Amino acid sequence: IIQGGMVWTSGWKLAVAVSEAGGLGLIGAGSMKPELLREHITKARTVWDGPIGVNIPLMRGDIDQLVKVTVEDGIKIVFTSGGNPAKFTDYFHDHGCIVTHVVPSLKLALKAVDRGVDAVVGEGTEAGGHNGFEEISTFVLISRLADHINVPLMAAGGIRDGRGLSAALSLGADGVQIGTRFACTVESSSSDRYKQAIVESKEPATILTLKRYSPTRIIRGRFADEVSTAEAEGATVEEINQLHGKGRAKSGTFLGDLKDGYLEAGEVAGDIDEVMSAKQVVRDVVDAYFKTISLLPSI
Repeated sequence: IIQGGMVWTSGWKLAVAVSEAGGLGLIGAGSMKPELLREHITKARTVWDGPIGVNIPLMRGDIDQLVKVTVEDGIKIVFTSGGNPAKFTDYFHDHGCIVTHVVPSLKLALKAVDRGVDAVVGEGTEAGGHNGFEEISTFVLISRLADHINVPLMAAGGIRDGRGLSAALSLGADGVQIGTRFACTVESSSSDRYKQAIVESKEPATILTLKRYSPTRIIRGRFADEVSTAEAEGATVEEINQLHGKGRAKSGTFLGDLKDGYLEAGEVAGDIDEVMSAKQVVRDVVDAYFKTISLLPSI
């Protein structure tokens, strides 16, 4: 059970809580400057000396500095996303790191494996935040990846409990990466208004927006409606980019501004009805997994 390294959400408190509970917690570097990432790693290490990882989006302009901080501060588990892992995989391996890359399609999974990554996360379009342009669902994606790649495979997108874990393993995955369920926990660094919005959301809780600009799944609301209308009316990529502006994810998720910000979340947001501790989430996933497999018919 891996906790996704989500922007504005996955700080050191959440990562430590998940790892202490027996999962693998990730610090999300995507919303951090290098000095802030170092601060989070340092704080994590003051209270926890077990496994912990960092997620690094490769499209960041300061990617070299983020990679340097991660390695210098002794992190040995690295998840990369949103770019070509070839540039840094050898560097990470030279410093004793395990590298896992997040992909939305078989094509990109094969490229990542060819470029030396140790494992792959197959993330379906049900996932919150940034998605692939391919819009492949998790069930289809994981089955496809399991048929064609020979490295450890984690499933992500639409997974919130032990039923999702058992389904992912049945499809050929070796584990799961869970995002939104962990985003709505006590230890998450996202705002209380963000967490409450998840609890209050109902089917269909989210929508995939910005499809021609940068596909992003967010909770339905004012900004989602504006973008959907603009896209339906044929807005250009430049017009969508201008509408998107800067800092909306931080405003919504981290600062709780539901007027001008937006809330990244997966489709499972509509099925989450309380904020709980990360430890309880891990425990519930494990308990529900064993209950689920015990109820499966014998063949």
